[in-house]
Amino acid sequence: MEGLGQFFPLILIFVVAYFFMIRPQMKRQKDEKKFAEALKKGDKVITKSGMHGKVVELYDKDNSCIIETMAGKLKFDRSAISMEGSRKLNPVPAKK
Repeated sequence: MEGLGQFFPLILIFVVAYFFMIRPQMKRQKDEKKFAEALKKGDKVITKSGMHGKVVELYDKDNSCIIETMAGKLKFDRSAISMEGSRKLNPVPAKK
């Protein structure tokens, strides 16, 4: 029992690190993956680099999309689209 008491602070540090660092990061990655899969034509998006545009084509084969901007059409990987910025442009309707 005394041996376990010595490791208790170390175990507590790992538990706290999991709930405050690892678990939220995993949830965020899962949400970003869902967001990228839910993109559809006509969605207004912002890339992580700050480019604004509208989705005109989606390609499941290489997980990319074509975004129309004022400068023309550009091909981006879906993971390059900012979830936070794009949700501000396309507000999700409130659930009843």
